[in-house]
Amino acid sequence: MLKRVKLGHTMALLCMMGFMGVASAAADPWQLNMPRGVTPTSEDMFDLHMIAMVICLIIGIVVFGAMIYSIIHHRKSIGHKAASFHDNTRLEIVWTIIPFLILVGLAIPATKVLQRMEDAEESEVTIKITGYQWKWRYEYLNEGINYFSNLSTPYDEIEGKKPKNQWYLLQVDKPLVLPINKKVRFLVTSNDVIHSWWVPDLGVKRDAIPGFIHESWARIQEPGVYRGQCTELCGINHAYMPIVVKALPEKEYAEWVKQQTKVTDKYAQDQAQAAPPKDMTFAELMKKGEEKYNLICSACHKPDGKGLPPMFPALQGSSVAIGHPISRHIELILNGVPGSAMQAYKDQLNDEEIAAITTYERNAWGNKTGDLIQPADVAKVRKADVKAPKLVSKAQIGGLG
Repeated sequence: MLKRVKLGHTMALLCMMGFMGVASAAADPWQLNMPRGVTPTSEDMFDLHMIAMVICLIIGIVVFGAMIYSIIHHRKSIGHKAASFHDNTRLEIVWTIIPFLILVGLAIPATKVLQRMEDAEESEVTIKITGYQWKWRYEYLNEGINYFSNLSTPYDEIEGKKPKNQWYLLQVDKPLVLPINKKVRFLVTSNDVIHSWWVPDLGVKRDAIPGFIHESWARIQEPGVYRGQCTELCGINHAYMPIVVKALPEKEYAEWVKQQTKVTDKYAQDQAQAAPPKDMTFAELMKKGEEKYNLICSACHKPDGKGLPPMFPALQGSSVAIGHPISRHIELILNGVPGSAMQAYKDQLNDEEIAAITTYERNAWGNKTGDLIQPADVAKVRKADVKAPKLVSKAQIGGLG
């Protein structure tokens, strides 16, 4: 019987050890400490953090060790009596001086790191970062490159219709591309509300505040892809504006810049030639419109067009999406609605993209107006808007819902 009990205990212990092994294996990807990062600043932060943690551990061991020793060896049950005294000046001086010295010892290296963090001079690449609800805009001030970076996680995953991938809510259509071993200066601001640009591996976190520019820098030491998020609660889709940084070797970065410059030059050349935009078929407009709507508009107006009234009006059956004149619909997309979350897209989207979105919104979710809007129609409204700019007020869209 005794052998059977011992065997049962042994089996239970082995099962528990096996379970703990599985649990620990499953927990390996969990990050319990801050990352060391890939920049000198992030490494300095990590070192300061570890030094402070070691000091706290030593203090904890000393304090709790003394406490546990006193509880065990000076307990009443073995005959010890509590000492009666009022104060001890010498002891009070000691436990005041020691924390003071610890704080000074931590403050000196921390101050040096803070000074280095604020030194963005002699940078080789300058990037202006602008936060929007809910995307990021990157402008390479030296190279003339300018684009928006949007969440690219499929909405089927967000709505639970498909399994979530490894980078759920952490993938974008266009990452921020940077060179390694070069000092990159970041100028961070916002177009609407307060955002915060944070990439842990770079050791950079800067608030993006409208009307202000906050400065930071990084020198990435290893090529790779580094991810971050907006860390300032900026609205209903705060979780849907991730940051992806792609660090490339200098030669690959130079090739990327060259390629982007070619695309920009070609676009400028096409604009200068003022060639009339090509007409698109209804199928082409609907396909492109659905793609762009899901990428840009569905965050507020939802994939089914029902929105989240009253802040984000429904487009299904709304006076804008099925009403006339159609130019009113186009103007809303171009100029936005001042005082609301509806921002202007005239600088973010070209005529073809706006034509596709407008066509899609007027024919999706049962709207079925049969309206087909061509890029030339958008160009006409845009041109008229430049000549006589108008601001659309909330009162003008009272029938949105």
